[in-house]
Order: sequence, then structure tokens, then C-alpha cells
Amino acid sequence: MPSFAFVALDAQGQQVSDFLDAANQSEAINALRSRGLFPTSLKEEARGFLATGSKVGAKGEKTGKSSFKIPFLERKTIKGKTLMIFTRQLATLIDAGLPLLRGLTVLGKQEPDPLLKKTITQISDAVQGGGTFSEGLAGHPRIFNKLYVNMVRAGELGGVLEIVLNRLAEFTEKAQKVKGKVTAAMYYPAIVLVIAILIMGFLLVFIVPKFEQIFTDMLGGKPLPLLTQVVVGASRFVQQNLFWIILGTGACIALIKYMAATPKGSLLLDTFMLKAPVFGDLTRKNAISRFSRTLGTLVTSGVPILQALNITKETAGNAIISTAISKIHDSVKEGETIVRPMEASGVFPPMVISMVDVGEETGQLPDMLLKVADLYDDEVDNAVAGLTSLMEPVMIVFLAVIVGTIVIALFLPLIGIISGMQSQ
Repeated sequence: MPSFAFVALDAQGQQVSDFLDAANQSEAINALRSRGLFPTSLKEEARGFLATGSKVGAKGEKTGKSSFKIPFLERKTIKGKTLMIFTRQLATLIDAGLPLLRGLTVLGKQEPDPLLKKTITQISDAVQGGGTFSEGLAGHPRIFNKLYVNMVRAGELGGVLEIVLNRLAEFTEKAQKVKGKVTAAMYYPAIVLVIAILIMGFLLVFIVPKFEQIFTDMLGGKPLPLLTQVVVGASRFVQQNLFWIILGTGACIALIKYMAATPKGSLLLDTFMLKAPVFGDLTRKNAISRFSRTLGTLVTSGVPILQALNITKETAGNAIISTAISKIHDSVKEGETIVRPMEASGVFPPMVISMVDVGEETGQLPDMLLKVADLYDDEVDNAVAGLTSLMEPVMIVFLAVIVGTIVIALFLPLIGIISGMQSQ
């Protein structure tokens, strides 16, 4: 029977770490609850280790070696999945009746991520010193963005902190899922393109010159086939200008990063991404999904609409969408509806505008926004699947054409040499 390492809280809020034999994870959780324990961490693994992989001492405490760290090389942010797990665990503890400060202390002790562990301790100290939870979070903007902080503040004011934390965990989970799929779809052709460039560079710099010397010795000044001349010329150009090619590539990358850091450059790049032939539709769907889910989650959690629009604008991730949201904010501030500036922006599809219009008229705007987000999450899934199935054969053919062209160019003179030797 599998063995599960668990960390749980008893009725007095004390932390308990041990192992439990159960057929599966659900039975393990039920067994712990029947004992009056509230599990905060549960993982199937060998005895002698906790879920984090650290050895367990006699009292269930983790033991391990300290590691030397260089301050300026330490991480400043944490993964979205790590933040989602922390948020979900804190919501569970508060929902179970544990005070916020005690919940933070418990999570701080068992958190395997050193940066988040340190951050939780600092937030716990701030709360213990009389500050609010949202104020403690606001002191760490690299980890908890404005969306997170304002939702927690709304949850504190409304007395529904555990509900808001659960919404935040769901929001982070879905956002990370969509982001991972979009990133994977864009990385695949980029990786294949880099591999193709590296292979082509290797052939032009190291292989073609050797064949050129062989052709010179064996053909005795006879002209090479046109395709071979083109490849040999390209090889000479790359060899003579290799330094400048590398320098120019680095300069282009630096220029793109610089443009992305400036308002005008970011607007130009995001406009290009939205209008790109293959990835433009995917980028637009992802941006609309992010906008709808962020705004819907904020308004559902009790954040005022104007403040929610400001937060959504700052976390949109696309300058075109941010500009459109800014106009929506100004329109709502003047007492108008959301629909009119959405139509004027030209960014949002008619279906989204219609659903938002219905949501405003029926007073169910947050629910309608979340439905739009779910719909576009599915659209992103379908777009990624279709794009991947399309790009795989295209990139394979692209790579084969590049390598095949160079190989054929090198073999054409050899065929002529072999034919000449046979005729003699």
C-alpha cells in the first residue's frame, strides 16, 4: 500500500508531520480528517522524506544543509504555480477556522521555496505588528502584483478573505495554464528556427570550405554549378563577416528589448503581434481572455469597477489592450457604459461586446466576463492545437530544405567529377 508523507494541523492548530498508509490520496485525506487533522501538505513517497524531499527528524521537523547564497544573484520572483499553492493552502486554513496570523506562521514553517518562506515571515511580522494582510502583501510587489493585493484588500473589507483567496488561486491556475500553452506554441518554431540557423552556420563555416578546396583541386578551374556557386559564396560571406553577423544579431535582440521597455516601442511591438499572420489571432484571444478573467475576478471579489479597470490595464500584458482599457475607464468615469469604448477600440470581437452588453443590462457583468474568459480559454486551446499541428510539418520541411539545399549543392560537383572519371 502506498505511503503518504503529510503535514497537518490538529484541533489546537499545532503542526503534525508523519506518514500514513492509504490506497490513494483521497483515502489518505479522509483518514486524516477522521482523526481531526487538517492536511496542508500531502505527497506519496518513500519513508524518511517529506513532500519537499527533505529528511524528517524525530519530531517531524525538516532537516537539511544550509546553502551559500550571493545576494545580488538571488531570485526576486516566484513561479506562478508556487504562488497558487500558497494561496490555496492559506484559503483552506482560514476556511477551517484558523486565524490569519497562525495560518501564515504554519505555511511559513513548511514552505520549501526559500524566497516565499522569507516573504511569508516578513508578512506575518507585519500583520503581528498591527498592519493588515493586504498592506503586508503590498510590501512585496515583485511577488504579489496589484491585482493580488487589491483583491485581498476587498476580501478583508468584505469579511470573505477565504473566498477571495480561493478565487485568486483559481485565477492564477488558469492564467498559468493558458500562458504555458501559448508560450509552448511560440517556442516550438523559435527553437526549430534556431536549430536550423546553427546547422546552416556550421555547414557554411566548417564543411563547405573543405569541399570548396576539394573542388578546386579536382576540377582544375572548371566552373561550378550555379547552386554550388551560391552556397560557396554564402560560405565565404559568413566566414568573412561572422563577427559582424553575431554582433548584428545581438544588437537586434537588444533593440527589441529596449523597444519593449518604452511606451512607443511596446505599442509598436504589440501592434505587430496582434497583426502577425500566424500568431496574431492566438495573441488576441489570449489577451481578451486575460482581460475578461482579470476584470471579472476583481469585480466579483468586490473591487470597485474604476479601480478594477485600472488594475486590469496595468496587468493586461499588451499595450493595445491597455490603451483600450484606459478609454473604457474614462468612459465609465463619465457615467457611460463599457460597450461604447469597446466598440470604438476595434480590439474586441463583436461576440465579446455583445456578451458584455448583455451583462451590463442584466446586472451580471462579472459573471458574463468570466464566461467570456472561459470561452476564450477554450479558443486558445483550440488555436494552440491547430497551430502546433500546422507548424510541425512546416518547420520540418523548412529545416529539410535548408540542409538539403546545402547538401545537394555540395554533391552536384562530385557527380560531375565521378561522371568524368567513368568516361575516362
